[in-house]
Amino acid sequence: MRVKKRNYRKEYDKFQSSEKEKKNRAKRNKNRRKLMKGGRVFKGDGMDIHHEGDKLTVEPASKNRGRKEKSRLKGSTRK
Repeated sequence: MRVKKRNYRKEYDKFQSSEKEKKNRAKRNKNRRKLMKGGRVFKGDGMDIHHEGDKLTVEPASKNRGRKEKSRLKGSTRK
């Protein structure tokens, strides 16, 4: 079985370059800068900003990125 080479340009054009995603990315960056200014996170510290609603928490990247998405859980109707 051959693995297709990933087309990053196509992914960017399709998803990341939309106005909605640009605004979401800008908001994430702004939140990170806010917490960096407050001294809660630092560049290269291995911590991520986790958000639930408007609440921001700092947690290890491994924990934040290892959390299962609801769409991938058994019984999910989302595809």
